[in-house]
Amino acid sequence: MAENFIVSARKYRPQSWDTVVGQRSITTTLQNAIANGQIAQAYLFTGPRGVGKTTCARIFAKAVNGMLDLEMDDLQFSIFELDAASNNSVDDIRSIVDTVRIPPQVGKYKVYIIDEVHMLSASAFNAFLKTLEEPPAHAIFILATTEKHKIIPTILSRCQIFDFARIKVRDMTEHLASIATKEGITAEPAALHIIAQKADGAMRDALSIFDQVVAFCGKNLKYQDVIQNLNVLDYDYYFRLTDMISSEDIPAALVLFDEVLNKGFDGHHFISGLGEHFRNLLVCRDAVTVQLMEVSDDVAEKYKVQAAASNVQFLIKSLDFINTCDVQYRASKNQRLLVELTLMQLCSIPLNQREGEKKKYRLKGFRVNGHPDSNREATGKKQLPTSKAPVANSQPVHSPKAAQVPVFVETDMLSAVNEPMVPFVKKSLMFGTETPSIKRMLQKPQDKKVEESQEELATDTTHNQGFNHASFELVWQEFADGLRERNGSLHSTLKSEVRELAEDGTITLQLSNSVQAIDVEAVRGALLDFLKRKLHNSTFKLQWRIQEQQERKMSMKTPKEKFDEMVKKNPALETLRNKFKLQIDF
Repeated sequence: MAENFIVSARKYRPQSWDTVVGQRSITTTLQNAIANGQIAQAYLFTGPRGVGKTTCARIFAKAVNGMLDLEMDDLQFSIFELDAASNNSVDDIRSIVDTVRIPPQVGKYKVYIIDEVHMLSASAFNAFLKTLEEPPAHAIFILATTEKHKIIPTILSRCQIFDFARIKVRDMTEHLASIATKEGITAEPAALHIIAQKADGAMRDALSIFDQVVAFCGKNLKYQDVIQNLNVLDYDYYFRLTDMISSEDIPAALVLFDEVLNKGFDGHHFISGLGEHFRNLLVCRDAVTVQLMEVSDDVAEKYKVQAAASNVQFLIKSLDFINTCDVQYRASKNQRLLVELTLMQLCSIPLNQREGEKKKYRLKGFRVNGHPDSNREATGKKQLPTSKAPVANSQPVHSPKAAQVPVFVETDMLSAVNEPMVPFVKKSLMFGTETPSIKRMLQKPQDKKVEESQEELATDTTHNQGFNHASFELVWQEFADGLRERNGSLHSTLKSEVRELAEDGTITLQLSNSVQAIDVEAVRGALLDFLKRKLHNSTFKLQWRIQEQQERKMSMKTPKEKFDEMVKKNPALETLRNKFKLQIDF
């Protein structure tokens, strides 16, 4: 007759402190407490499932009695275990209270281990309070729970609390490798790593999955067999997809997603995995954050190679699109279309946000959103000088009409500023200070020639044409409408805020707060360039005033005065009030 099979979670359950995985700080503290005789009357072990709470409680119970070499069955009169999930009444607690006074028959201490203690009823907790606070000298209580927040504060205050952390993937992989060696199983490191990741920090889950894949694969665990058995999407799909996104290959990306669906994977699972992939690409770019990746060494090398060819701004923008898709997935009626639309957006991220070195494109055949400007040469307009200066941050302006001409986007000054200078620059924006001087002060030496050529272009008045306020307003509204979908708040600001146009081309905006000023500054260069091109006039300048002081005065007015001020700005409010006979309580 074959020997009865024992699952790995039981067979390899730690029996001593040095075999506990991933909880070194807790095991060291408990060992020192026993060695120094600083044993508390009650302990609370809390943390996720499968991280060693009950295991450490059993080891502590044997260690405190100096009997680590004995089995639990030999200590049944000194160590008592109670499952509070099924024994949660007052009578169950009273049975403990009645027997706790009896000294242990073996060893020095009588240890009570109560699992899932948060399942006790309120009356059972109250019946337990006095005994827990003043137990006999020979009694120790160890409470274990996965939901610490459900335990009443009066119980928490009577216990020493130990928070067990999720076991790291690397520690779990090493432990699985040692078990595989003991069982005579050959396992690829990548296969064990997938098992550890699937376990989500719980060693018991990892050992259960390990038994499952061994039953499927036999004595040779291969990466491909493991991901097939566990229904895990291969890393290779995400690496291939990222290459397609970088090359703006929308058809290939859609075909790859269809292939993933045909293999039985859920679209939500796919998009969450893609988010994890781009997150890993972002964190592996810096030596400080590379430790945040939980992947095997060979996969980490692939991440480093692909991350080196990606721009940080491109990765952040991609994560934003992916996160939006993840949030909207459950509520979407056409979930496949939502994922496909996200892939199209990722493939359509502007070229200057993809490359390692971002550039200002002023070349013939300028690309707007990845498409060559076919009308540029036919227009016969003056070509701008070529510039290869690096740009810290740029935002393309989307507009139905604007997409026909090249759109030059100025550097977002705040993202280019060194960290110590950010407060100074924000202060200057808050007070509407002119920023060219600040930009010159923070400008890199290699950018000076570029700015000089730009200033020469801006002062070239030989081709300036006259304009009127009506044509200016039409172009202004066109630019604002192009921001409707990309930045709704900035769209509202440009459409609604009061603006004045002087004869010398100076535009003055009256903004409500400094946040609006920072938003406007981000598109300042693009806005001015758009106006100059549309109106064929290079004399435009942009400044603003912030009316925060007036807002404070407004807040001190009575409701009637506030309503009158609102009617002055929008007379339609009074018409609406009269039409519907609205009564306003002043």
